[in-house]
Parts: sequence; C-alpha cells; structure tokens
Amino acid sequence: MAAARSWSEGMSSDNVKGLVLALSSSFFIGGSFIVKKKGLKKAGASGIRAGVGGYSYLLEPLWWAGMITMVVGEIANFAAYAFAPAILVTPLGALSIIISAALAHIILREKLHTFGILGCVLCVVGSTTIVLHAPPERQIESVTEVWDLATEPGFLFYTALVLTAVFILIFHIVPQYGQTHIMVYIGVCSLVGSISVMSVKALGIALKLTFSGMNQLIYPQTWAFTLVVVTCVLTQMNYLNKALDTFNTAVVSPIYYVMFTSLTILASVIMFKDWDRQNPTQIITEMCGFVTILSGTFLLHKTKDMVDGPSLTASLSLRSLKHEEEDGFGEGIPLKRQDSLRMP
Repeated sequence: MAAARSWSEGMSSDNVKGLVLALSSSFFIGGSFIVKKKGLKKAGASGIRAGVGGYSYLLEPLWWAGMITMVVGEIANFAAYAFAPAILVTPLGALSIIISAALAHIILREKLHTFGILGCVLCVVGSTTIVLHAPPERQIESVTEVWDLATEPGFLFYTALVLTAVFILIFHIVPQYGQTHIMVYIGVCSLVGSISVMSVKALGIALKLTFSGMNQLIYPQTWAFTLVVVTCVLTQMNYLNKALDTFNTAVVSPIYYVMFTSLTILASVIMFKDWDRQNPTQIITEMCGFVTILSGTFLLHKTKDMVDGPSLTASLSLRSLKHEEEDGFGEGIPLKRQDSLRMP
C-alpha cells in the first residue's frame, strides 16, 4: 500500500501528460509502419521499389498518410520527453512493436511463428529491463548546459565513431549487402537515431523553458541542435523506408526498436554519465537486459521461415535445402520478404 501511495503521489500532472503522449505515440508509430508498407508496395508495383533506390513512393498518397501518422507519433513522443522523465516514456515505445506485428499479421498477411512472437516478447522485456533500471534523467536548466555535455571528449569520441560507422555502412556496405542483410539499413537508422535523440532532448528542454518564460531561441546552440535533428531524421526516414520495402515488417519493427533503444541508452550513458550514479547490481541487471534482447533477436532471425502446425518439418527441410543450394551462404537473405523472392 505504501508503495502504491508513493507511486500515485509521485505521478504529477506533467507525468500524466507525458504518459498519455507516450501511449498515443506508440499507437501512431505502430500503425504508421503498416500504412507506409502498404504505400511502398503499391508504389513498387508501378515504379522502382524504394529498396533498390527508387522514389516513386513520394507520389503515393498512402505512403504520405503513413508518413503523417509517423510524424504525429514522433511529435507526441517528443512532447512526452518534455513533460515526463525518460524512465517513464522510453519503455512505452515497446508497444509500437506489438501493434505493428499484430497489424502486419492481420493486414499484410505477414506470418510470424510462435517462437517469433516469443522473440518479440523477449525483445520488449529486455529493453524494458534496461530502461527501468536506468538512473533518473539529469535535471537540465538551459540548452547551453546540454551543449557543454555534448562537447565533452567522451561524447565527441562516440559521435565520431557513429559518423565513421554510418559513412562506412552507406558508401561501402549498403551497395553490396543492403538488399540481403537487414542489420545494414537498420544499423544506419539506429546509429543516426542515437545522436538525434540527444538533440531532441536538447530541443525539448529549450522549448519547455521558452514556453515557461526563459527564451532559449536566442542561443545558437538551439539552432545547431535543430539542424542535427533535421539531418538525422531525414537520414533515418530514407533508410527505414528501404528496410520496410525489403524485409518483413513484423521483424523490422522489433529489431529497429531494440537497436535504437540500446544505442540511445549507450549515448545517454556516455553523455550524461548515468552509470557513475549506479551500483554494480543495477549495471548487471541492465547487462542481463542486453542478453535478453540478443536472445529475442536470435529467435526472430532463426524462425523467419517457419510456420506453425504440421508443416513445420517441411518448412525446416525447405530451409535447410535452401541453405545448401546457397553453398553455405544461407544467412545471405535474412528476414527477407517472401514475396520479394518471387520477383524477377
């Protein structure tokens, strides 16, 4: 009773607003994956697919409907961080995985094996474990304070590593393996996303302080963070479209969530030095969360070709035959959409 009373007393009006915004964000974003995928498939039927460099989807109204839905969800998520701490907002993003997977099964007819569902659950549990055991967010009073944290040697080194990895992926890995390895496209989105979230936090703080009477728009740092956000979001949108057009939506969503959440937490730990305020038990618990995430991702990957019921053995045999025919390169088409395999 005491714990419940403490929780209810700590749930301020701002936290309630953040909770509602975060829940709304998950529903909008989860649904947007499906609407955009429908738009991409429709555009690909009459033009060059996004997965091979086409942009015909820009003329497809259904894709724009999905894009608007995603933007609304991202705005709601952005606003949620301004009202509530990350420890409350971030775990709720896992709901978008369940929504997206369920809608993909019903609307897109993309089948997910029972073990695939278990993989999704493990991904959600692992990510939630990490976030729930993370330390409270540092109190920031000015956008210049965030800038000081972002320009410390540790985070500058992380940013340099991210930019190097992204450039290598885009210019060297994507042309060769983008169409066959799901981690390539999602890797670009997640790496860039970890940087964008730090800037989004800065913008959220700046806008909240501005609306409360402390104008932060006069600082050049606010506009620098804005430029970073715009650049990162455009990059994420481009490569997320490629991933959705090429691979199974029910698998893209959880893997993207897992990688994005993990890298964002890593960026936050480096920038805000969160682990300096934690004991070994909390850190070990977070590491266990990472292991859980890896287990879930493994299940999703290994059960992609399986089906429930009596045909499971035939499915496994077909999968083994396909691997043999590829001369040992069976992992060359991980999580690929089944209909794309039939395309000339």
